[in-house]
Amino acid sequence: MANEQSKAAKRRYYDGAYHLRYFAGHGLDVGGGNDPLGNYCKHFARMLSCRNWDLKDGDAQLLIGVEDQSLDFVHSSHCLEHLRQPDAALENWLRVVKSGGFVIVTIPAESLYERGHWPSRFNADHKWAFAMNKPHAKAHEINVVTFLDSFSRAAEVERLIFHRDFFDDSLPVATDQTWTGNAECAIEFVLRKR
Repeated sequence: MANEQSKAAKRRYYDGAYHLRYFAGHGLDVGGGNDPLGNYCKHFARMLSCRNWDLKDGDAQLLIGVEDQSLDFVHSSHCLEHLRQPDAALENWLRVVKSGGFVIVTIPAESLYERGHWPSRFNADHKWAFAMNKPHAKAHEINVVTFLDSFSRAAEVERLIFHRDFFDDSLPVATDQTWTGNAECAIEFVLRKR
């Protein structure tokens, strides 16, 4: 996957909710690597800071050392699929966000990225595949609707979107379209902590 966060930032720039609500205050970008959200602070005027949390900082699933309810938002782009326990990760990401704060997550959409092939032919480190609402998910697949429902006591789903921007169905199945520089093959959700 090539600069997935930057692709999303371009799309989000034209959406007022990211300026006014989601990217407001102090945040943490989990798994930002060499494409961190913090590079875009100047483009989202209410984003005061966004610290990049990557491998050198510790386990993205646990966020050890990040204080409870200390952040206005947590962002993660294409990291959750690499973690051993996505549910534990989301619990911890919600733990560090203040009440009323947001967790913004983008993950690869299985039907567009893996396209039914497992293990992933494009990223051997993917531990999970995510489907929007697949009725008979396999052992490695996570049904996002069911997954998010399991957090309903802690957070409400503010957004759940399937992005297939510039995805070309005519290309061979073995093509990683995310490397084209334009295609976004993702599921994005925004949770608001209760």
